[in-house]
Amino acid sequence: MTEIRFYHLTRKALEHVLPELLEKTLERNLKAVVMAGSPERVEALTQYLWTYNPNKFLPHGSEKDGNAEMQPVWLTPRDERPNNAEILFLTDGAQSDRAAEYTRVCEIFDGNNEEALASARKRWGAYKSAGHDLSYWQQGDKGWVNATPI
Repeated sequence: MTEIRFYHLTRKALEHVLPELLEKTLERNLKAVVMAGSPERVEALTQYLWTYNPNKFLPHGSEKDGNAEMQPVWLTPRDERPNNAEILFLTDGAQSDRAAEYTRVCEIFDGNNEEALASARKRWGAYKSAGHDLSYWQQGDKGWVNATPI
């Protein structure tokens, strides 16, 4: 079964968290797909990843860039896996029918948004019913805190 991690944002926005998670993914020599809610959101995230830190380079691409199979991080509004990624990051409430194709799925949601929180709870139940290995991470004062219910 796929490992599913829920990342509950309470202190930092997605734009500040996503680069950190992608850097860790690439440090492990893994590929990622980032699925966003719209083509416009993909473009905004793409631009942010180019500029978030002037001292770092985070290789990534989208349909606009092409060569999906060569991209270590692929940003898309569609449920696709063109770079044979091991990790899927779901943002903006995006949902995938391909979770079983990945080693890990990271559901990142805004815990300050009641609709996003309710949707994440619903997805947790669906993943649990499907038998996936679940963990729940919440932003704390000093980073991520594992708050997985027992």
